[in-house]
Amino acid sequence: MNSVLQDAALHAIEYARKQGASAADVEVSTSVGQSVTVRLDEVETIEHNRDKGLSLTVYFGAKRGNASTTDLTREAVERSVDAAAAIAKYTAEDLFAGLPDPDRLARPPFADFDLYHPWKPTVEEAIERCRQMEAAAFAADPRVDNSEGASLSTYESDFVYANSLGFVGGYQTSRHSASVTAIASADGGMQRDYWYSVARHQDDLDDATRIGTLAGKRAAARLGARRLTTCEAPVVFDATLSPGLIGAFVGAVSGSSLYRKASFLLDSVGTEVFARHISIVEDPTLRRGLASGPFDNEGVATQTRDIVRDGVLQGYFLSTYSARKLGLSSTGNAGGNHNLLVTDSGIGRDEIFRRMGRGLYVTETMGQGANNVTGDFSQGAAGFWIENGEIAYPVEEITIAGNLRDMFRSIVAIGNDALPYGSKRVGSVWIERMSIAGTNAA
Repeated sequence: MNSVLQDAALHAIEYARKQGASAADVEVSTSVGQSVTVRLDEVETIEHNRDKGLSLTVYFGAKRGNASTTDLTREAVERSVDAAAAIAKYTAEDLFAGLPDPDRLARPPFADFDLYHPWKPTVEEAIERCRQMEAAAFAADPRVDNSEGASLSTYESDFVYANSLGFVGGYQTSRHSASVTAIASADGGMQRDYWYSVARHQDDLDDATRIGTLAGKRAAARLGARRLTTCEAPVVFDATLSPGLIGAFVGAVSGSSLYRKASFLLDSVGTEVFARHISIVEDPTLRRGLASGPFDNEGVATQTRDIVRDGVLQGYFLSTYSARKLGLSSTGNAGGNHNLLVTDSGIGRDEIFRRMGRGLYVTETMGQGANNVTGDFSQGAAGFWIENGEIAYPVEEITIAGNLRDMFRSIVAIGNDALPYGSKRVGSVWIERMSIAGTNAA
């Protein structure tokens, strides 16, 4: 644990107590990163960032105040505490606010989930990696004739969280990403698509050639897209999009939506919310996971648990505050969900196409999508029409619509092609039927 960050955090807690605060918590962090973008073989941007900051909350009974600073000197920290205390005097009492219950806090020694792998490529090395991605995109198909650029970003951070209950914890993390967006043209038409990779360790990033090749092939495959006639049909969401569906589910069963009664899944624990063959596990212990960690943003211990078992919802995503509002206990989700692992059906995307026979394969969506209160879902979309179990032609300028409650329960299968690039690992999702708005039949 970084001693400088720890000292700043503990000083903030100590000074807050001297000022009469009944409780306090603080997070201190530093980060450093580099991002390079190349377009058409020319360097477009080189960015370096270095940040630090302290954010704290002080409580005077049921009143609270927040303040932050980028100056970690003792004097600046004390000024921030004073500012937070002054704010607290003018806030209304909130009986649900406060630190977590002590028995919910994580205890040292904290597990190491292999989250820190700093990578410091030189600018020249980063430029070369970007050029390789872009070159591979152009080489993937002769119709790829332009690019929106290739980027390589490296990032590492360190933080310490402490509170007046005696909790002090922190660790280092890293996150690296590579991406390229290709543009293909033919017969007066133009299409774009991309590919990317994200990982804690540089060795887990996709090869530059593979990233570029996939981007180029995806862009070229969309050429000649046409609109569909309005209809109802099976729909498969590409593995790059399916985490968004799970994200809509997470939003509906998260504390802030539930206590505001702004969710279509109110009071749904113990009820069937997905098809019976679907299970979702939250695993904060995943090695090198992008959402792994021994404790949440409040120091509450994380745990591996079933979120959905055989289609039935087992629990919510709750912070201390939202749990108290609901009369429940924190689930260690202050700051969001940890790695969500959605069971697949043991088949690949192509096998899903074969079994589906005829329907829509969506590779891009546009617009907000879901109404968290009603579950209504509607998005602009593009992708491919499937006929006789194979891709027949690309489609665009359509809208897909349904209701998430029905969509979740009518999932026919989930592919084994999940991407390890975020906090939700789920493969291609095949939904039995959705409305597709396109052109009206003649």
